[in-house]
Amino acid sequence: MIELIPAIDLIDGKCVRLTQGDYSTKKVYNEDPLEVAKMFEDYGLRRLHVVDLDGARKGCIVNYRVLERIAAHTSLVIDFGGGLKHENDLVIAFESGAQMVTGGSIAVKDPETFTLWINKYGNQKIILGADVRNNKIAVSGWKETTEKDIVSFIQEYYDKGITKVISTDIGRDGMLEGPAIDLYKTIKETFPYLYAIASGGVSSVADIEKLEEARIPGVIFGKAIYEGRIQLKELIRFTDKYDD
Repeated sequence: MIELIPAIDLIDGKCVRLTQGDYSTKKVYNEDPLEVAKMFEDYGLRRLHVVDLDGARKGCIVNYRVLERIAAHTSLVIDFGGGLKHENDLVIAFESGAQMVTGGSIAVKDPETFTLWINKYGNQKIILGADVRNNKIAVSGWKETTEKDIVSFIQEYYDKGITKVISTDIGRDGMLEGPAIDLYKTIKETFPYLYAIASGGVSSVADIEKLEEARIPGVIFGKAIYEGRIQLKELIRFTDKYDD
C-alpha cells in the first residue's frame, strides 16, 4: 500500500503553502503547525514531511523549534528539508527530532558534501531531493533550473547508495491538477528498488489511487487537505486504522 506523507511547510513558524515555490503566493493555513501534525496523527497517518521555507530562502535551518515541538508531542516519523547546507544544520535537525533529512540543492552544488552525508549518516536518514521543471533538476528554491536530467541525476546518487528520493514536479506544485504520473512511472521503471516519493499536484484521493496503481511507494500532499479537496477521514483506508 502506498505510504501517505502529509506536508507542513513553514514560514515564520506557521503552516503555509506556496504555489510553484513562489513566496508571493504564500497562504497561511494554521498558526500552530503542531495542531496540524496532531490532526494528521489522529487519523492514523504516521509520516510527516516538514519543509523550512525560511531556511530554504536563507540557506540554513531556521524553524527547528517548530520541528522540535512536533517531534516531542507526536509519534510521527518526520523528514525535514529546506536550507540544509552545512553539517551543523543536519545535527540541529536530527537533535530536534527529524528521523530523516532531504537534500536537493546541495546534492547538485556540493556533491562531495552530500556524498559524505550519505556515508556518515546512512541511506536511511538521507533522502535525495530531485525536483524538476520540464524534467530538468531545479535548485535554490526552484529559482534555478539546471541542465541535469532527472534520470541521470538520480543514477549518480543511486550508485552512491541512495535508496529514497522525493521528486516534485514544480509545474504541478500547489496547482491541484493531478500528479505527474508518467514522471514517477519512469523513475520506478528505471530504478525498481528505489523508494520513490511523488510530490506535487495531488488534488484528490483518486490521484493517490492512480499513484498506488502505478506502484509508486509514497506520496506527499498538502494543499489538497488544507483546501478541503481531501478529507482526512477519506485517508483512513490507507492506514492501519482501517478495519475491513
